Parts: sequence; structure tokens; C-alpha cells
Amino acid sequence: TDEIMQQEIRPLVAVDIIEQLHRQFAILSGGRGKDGAPIITFPEFAGFSDIPDEDFLNVVTYLTSIPSLEAASIGFIIIIDRRRDKWSAVKASLTRIAGAFPGNLQLVFVLRPSRFIQRAIADIGIKLYRDDFKMKVPIIMLNSVSDLHGYIDKSQLTRELGGTLEYGHSQWIHHRTAIENFAMTVKTTAQMLQTFGTDLAETELPNDVQCTEELLSAHTDHHSKLKDELKLAVKQGATLLTCIREPVTRSANSKLSPDELENVATVERLLAQLDETEKAFDQFWTKHHLKLEQCLQLRHFEHDFREVKLTLDNLMEAQAGFADIGDSVTRVEHLLKEQKHLEEKGQEPLEKAQSLAVHGEQLIQNNHYAVDSIRPKCVELRRICDDFTNETKKKYDILGKSLELHKQLDKASQWCEAGIYLLASQAVDKCQSQEGAETALVEIEKFLVTAKEHQLSNPKEFYNQFDMILTPEIKANAQRIVQKLEDVQEMFDKRQVSLKKLAAKQTRPVQPVAPHPESSPKRASPKITRPAAQLSIFTFIQIEVMHEASQGGSSRVLVTSESDENLSTRRSHIINELIETERVYVEELQSIIEGYASEMDNPNLLHLIPSALQNKKEILFGNLPEIYEFHNRIFLKEIENCIENPELLARCFLKRKEDLQIYEKYCQNKPRSEALWRQCGDSIFFQECQRKLDHKLSLDAYLLKPVQRITKYQLLLKEMLKCSKNSEGTAELEEALATMLDIIKSVNDSMHQIAITGYEGDVSELGKLLMQGSFNVWTDHKKGHNKVKDLARFKPMQRHLFLYTKMLLFCKKREENTDGHEKTASYSFKNSLKMSTVGITENVKGDNKKFEIWYNGREEVYIIQASSVELKNTWISEIRKVLTGQLEACR
Repeated sequence: TDEIMQQEIRPLVAVDIIEQLHRQFAILSGGRGKDGAPIITFPEFAGFSDIPDEDFLNVVTYLTSIPSLEAASIGFIIIIDRRRDKWSAVKASLTRIAGAFPGNLQLVFVLRPSRFIQRAIADIGIKLYRDDFKMKVPIIMLNSVSDLHGYIDKSQLTRELGGTLEYGHSQWIHHRTAIENFAMTVKTTAQMLQTFGTDLAETELPNDVQCTEELLSAHTDHHSKLKDELKLAVKQGATLLTCIREPVTRSANSKLSPDELENVATVERLLAQLDETEKAFDQFWTKHHLKLEQCLQLRHFEHDFREVKLTLDNLMEAQAGFADIGDSVTRVEHLLKEQKHLEEKGQEPLEKAQSLAVHGEQLIQNNHYAVDSIRPKCVELRRICDDFTNETKKKYDILGKSLELHKQLDKASQWCEAGIYLLASQAVDKCQSQEGAETALVEIEKFLVTAKEHQLSNPKEFYNQFDMILTPEIKANAQRIVQKLEDVQEMFDKRQVSLKKLAAKQTRPVQPVAPHPESSPKRASPKITRPAAQLSIFTFIQIEVMHEASQGGSSRVLVTSESDENLSTRRSHIINELIETERVYVEELQSIIEGYASEMDNPNLLHLIPSALQNKKEILFGNLPEIYEFHNRIFLKEIENCIENPELLARCFLKRKEDLQIYEKYCQNKPRSEALWRQCGDSIFFQECQRKLDHKLSLDAYLLKPVQRITKYQLLLKEMLKCSKNSEGTAELEEALATMLDIIKSVNDSMHQIAITGYEGDVSELGKLLMQGSFNVWTDHKKGHNKVKDLARFKPMQRHLFLYTKMLLFCKKREENTDGHEKTASYSFKNSLKMSTVGITENVKGDNKKFEIWYNGREEVYIIQASSVELKNTWISEIRKVLTGQLEACR
């Protein structure tokens, strides 16, 4: 029996009747009868008759409540000592005891008055008044204590009754008050721990570092004070236990009375309860303290993440603005220095980000409760670091190529200047002789050999090398230098022709004329044919520029006309791709149906079909024949009509919106099909069919084609939309794209819906599935338990919600490995709310990602936290549409 709880049914404690106990008109000495019955002694007391009835009843009631229930059930033995008193006192004592004794009586011993006359009167009186006492137990009149020893052992009687039992009334009162005070201390301590535990369980975790630190400090201080109270209570109990056992400790021959042994047991039981309470509290505190520490770690991590993320974003923004690739060697070298400075500036933030990501992963490894919040941030930090590193490398590559190109342009320009200087420095008078002309030709030939340093053997390779930096400005500069190279080459060609004529035998003198390269005659001159391998590196740029110029008009007009033409061409390409891939898709579906599905009915191949596959053709192929018929007979022909009129493409998708819903049924069956394929996929039957079809891939790859196809349409529509901006049919294309995305969403939602388990009703009766997704969910019930364990839930429940027009389902997502393959998700049904009885609160204080759904007048409240504000707003919008629709229906 719980000692603390017994206090509720004991209205009296020693301290309440301390004065009456000290009068000692009744005592519980601790002695027992032969059968273990507790002995209550009424010693000689002069004013016994004057004791108020209330005081008498309180003392007797208190004394009978002290022995154990087992001992009390045997019955009490009453010893009334009236040896020095008169018969009237005996009669008064018996009368009062008979009328007010609250316990079971076994025997009543009366030590009659010792004087002869009073003894004689007592003998006569007991015979005359026995029935008046109304006692159903024997009343034994004794002449002396020696007669009493015949009924009760001396060891169970106090010295006043000729026994050996040690009894001190003051010490007995002291022990009783101490035991009851200790019991009250244990009860009070347990209540304090319970209250503190309840407060802890109801505490909401703060969202910032300072508040979390303050909360952790406050809870830790309170915990320390309570631990001190516990230690003090344990010390109090240990001291009390020592006091009770003191006689045995002092003398080895001493023995504790049964009542003292019960006192020892009571104190030990209270200490045990205190120990159990402390262990339970320590266990709860350990979990709570860990949660607070992890919360503080999370808040520090989030604070550091925000700071590092801001720095990295500024860094990425600075890098994004670093778009100049330079227009000269000097400029490019300066840009390289700036890029180097930016890289050095970003080194410290990048190291902090990497360190923070490592810290976050350590928190995850240490089983932090907020893994779903920490992991995405770690991924984000590493992604930004990788993006910065990769972008920096890309910038270096671009600037490096820019530097290389401008150096080559400078070298080419310098070569041109040197060539012009060479031509101008050749004295014409020295070239008039055969020897002088030949010397000049050798100088020119030597100089022209150096032109190979500025040449590229493969123009296509050059274009691939510098494609990323060929801006219009660089192309213009390259064109200018190419033209200069051509002019210088032409000057050299003309000079070589003249010198070769002079080198021949002269028949007449030549009038000397000083050369003037800048005003070379613009007459036709023979070109020197050079091998293709000796094309200048700028020849390819020139071809590129000339090709653009040959299209006619200025470059701006050219870009515009090319853009219009390209958009039209791209639209045609997209239509052609759609039709060609649609034809291939239809052919593949036909080959599957004819080469596999039909063969399952071929009598010649029945012996090859595994028993697990027999009569399961519809499971394996689903509604694939229905999909084939739709595409072969209807959809392919309709999109083929769009070759000449691309603007009709959107109407095809809008017109066949309902027909395309057949993919939902196929995708819902796909898990069953895959499970059957894993079981039978390696059978000889499928191998034989694949051999006949000459397919390189097995059947499961082809069964995936419809899933791939339904997602392909929206990609093609997006590309088509890019080519049709601000043109006729754009609105219809946008509507068609939204339709296909809605179909894909519907298919995806239905795949989740079929994985719901444990729902006893029919989900098809819940109306249309509008939304589904995973959230953090807290619940608050008005009628709930108040236990510490029930309140000690800080971690939210992970729930997957399904919003129908009539019902909101709460499910728990479970992932299971199937035969060593990838995990498959299922949703275990937990709860549901009728949409006709719910209300919604859009904003929850302290978190803009949370909203409330309440049920039955806020009897049940569900706090729901989305992963983003956008997702929260989307769900709120859908729920409001449902509630508004219900209201309009009621009206």
C-alpha cells in the first residue's frame, strides 16, 4: 500500500493530538499477544473520567490506526490497569471503551483494585454489569500481574506490568511525529517533481539562442533545487531510520518490537518510493535536458547558418556581377587579379560553411531530433560552396582563354607592324640589281616563315577553343586584325612579284621610286596559293564574320530575322519530334501487346509460363491495351494533323484531357506489376518472347514507357511555349501545359492514395483527392491525461495528410524494403476529420509556416507545420475552397 496515499484516509496525525498523547491515558507499547494481536494499555490515570469524549476518541482512533491492517484484523487486546483505583473507575473505563473503541476487540484484561474491599466490590460488579458493557469479547478480571503473565508473555509487557519490554512514551511520540513528517515530506517532494515535470512537458521550445539559453538555465537551476530537496528528504529518512534502530545498534541483545519493526518497514518503504521517484525524475530530466541542449545546438546552428548563408549569397552575387572578360591583355590580367582577390576573400566564408556543414552532420550522427531541419541546410551549404568553386574555376578558364586570345591578337598585330616596317625599310635602289632583289626576297621569305606562329592547322578546333568568349566586340577586333593581316600579306605578295622580276636579267634601268606601303595601289594582283594547313587562325573568325554579313543587313537586323526564323524552325522541330516519338511509342506498345501479352494465350508457350504468372496478365500489363488503342486510333492521328498548323497542338491536349486520365489507372497498377515482374521476370517465357522480338531491353523497361511518356508531353509543351511567346495560341498552350501538369499531379496523388492502409472505409467515397503531402503535426485535446509521460512530448508527429472534398486523413508514412529492391512507401491510417466540422486558423504565433485545424468547436486542435510558407498558403487556399463550397451548398 502506498504510504503517501494512505495519508488521504488518516485524518489524524500525532501532531494534531500531541497534547492528548502526552497525557498518556492510553498507550500502544508495541507488545503483541500470542497470536500477534496488538496490545493497547490503559495505565492508571487519576482523571480518566474527566477526559473529554472527543479527546478519548481521537487518541483511541489514532492508536488503532498505527498497526498494520494484518495485525489489526486479528483484533486488539485491551489491558486496563486499575490496581490502585476503585470499582467505579473500572466500571467507567469499561463503559467508555465499550462505547467508543473503533477497532476489533479480541480480549479485555482488567487488573482489579488491589484493596480487599474494592476487589470484592469489583467481583460482584463485573457479574452484575457484564451485560451492560455490551462487549462481545471476554472480559477477564485479574488479581495481579502474575495472572496477566499467564496470558501474555513478559517480553510483550512493559515494566509497569511486570514485563521486560522497553517503552518510552516521549520517544514513541517523537518517532511517530518524525515518521509522519517524513511521509508528508515524501508526498510534497513527489508533488513538486510532478508539477515541475508537467511544466517541462508543456514548455514550448524557443526559436532563438538567447531565449533557449535562458530557458535551459532556468530549468537547470530549478532541477538543482529539487535535487537538493530530494537529498535533504533522503537524509531525513536515513536519520529517522537510524533513530528507530538505535536500541538494536546500542545493544546486540535488544530486539525491536513488532510496532518498531513496522516503523522501520514504513520508513524503508518511504525511502524506496523516494528513490523510485528520483530515478523516474532523473530519467525524465535526462531526456528533457538533452532536448533543451539539442534545441540550443539547433538554434546556434540556425543562427550560424543564417550568417554564413548571407555572406555566401553576397559572395555569389559579387561573383555573378563579375561578367567582364576583358578587351585587352592588360584588362584581362587586371580581371584575373580581381578574381584572385574575390577567391581569397571567399576562402574564409567557404571554410566556415564547410565547417558548419560538418558540425551539422555531427549533430545528425548524434541522433539530433531535428534531422529534417539540419540535413537540408548542410546540403545547401555544400551546394553553394561547390557552386562558388565551380563558378570560380569557370571564370578562370574563361579569363585564361581570353588572355590567350588577346595575346595572340597582339602578336598578330605586332607581326603586321613588323612586316610593314620591313617593307618600308627595303631600299629600292639596292633592289635594282639581281643580287639586291634576291637579298630582299630572302628577307621577305624569312619573315613570312614567322607567320606560322600565328596560324592554326584546324579552324574548327580554334572555334571550339574560343567559342565561349567570342563576343561581338572580340569578333570585331579579330576581324580588324584579320583584315590587317590580309592587307599585309597582299603587300608582301606584290613586293615578291616585283622583286622576282628584278631578280631576272635586266635589259634596261629602272627608275627608282621610294616605297609607300600605306598607299599601295589597289589594283588586282596575283594571289599566292597557300596550302589549307597554313590558314591563319583568324581566317576562321573572318569566315564566321563574313558568313554573318553575307546574310544581308546590319547585325541587329540579322539577329532579329534569325530569331524569328529560328523560333519558327524550332516549333517545327518540336512538332516533328513529338510526332516521331509518338509513332515510336505506339510501335513499342504494339510490340509489347503482340509480342508478350498475346503470347501468354499461345497454347504452344503455356508450358513456359510460371505458375505464379498464370491468369495474371491484367496485373502485369494493367490497362496497356486501352492506352495503345487511344494513341493508335486517336491521339497520333490528331497530332499528325498539327504538322502544317502547329497552333492546333494545344487543342489536341485540351480536347483529350479526360482520355489521358487512363494513365492514372496504369500508374496505380504499376507497383503490383513490378512485384509480379520481380517474382517471374527471369522466366524462360519472357526470354523467348524477347528473343523473337529482337529487343535489347527486357519487358520491364518497356512497361515503364507509359510512365515516361505521360511526363514527356509537358516538357515538349514547355519548349513549344518558349517558341510561341506573344504569338497566336500562347494562351491555349499555357492552358494545355497546366492541364498536363494537373494530370501528372493527379497520377502522382493517386499513387500515394493507393498506398493508404488501415482505413476501414472506402476512400472513393471521400470525394476528389485535392492535395497530399507530409507535415509536422502537434495535437491538443481538451480531454486528456495529466501524466508526466503523456505531456513529455516535444517532438511533433510526422504525418502525411490527404485532403479530400469530404474528409482530411492523417496517416503515418512507412518505408519498407521489398526483396532487396528500393524502398516502397505506405501510409498507415491514424485519424480523420470530416471537412463539414472543421475550422482553420491561418497564422500560428511564432511560426509563419504553421496553421491550425480545429475540430468540434476546438475540442481537438491540430497544429500543422509545412516545409515552406508557399506550401502552407497552397493548403490553406484549398481548404478554404472546400469550406466555402460547403457553405454555398448549405445556402
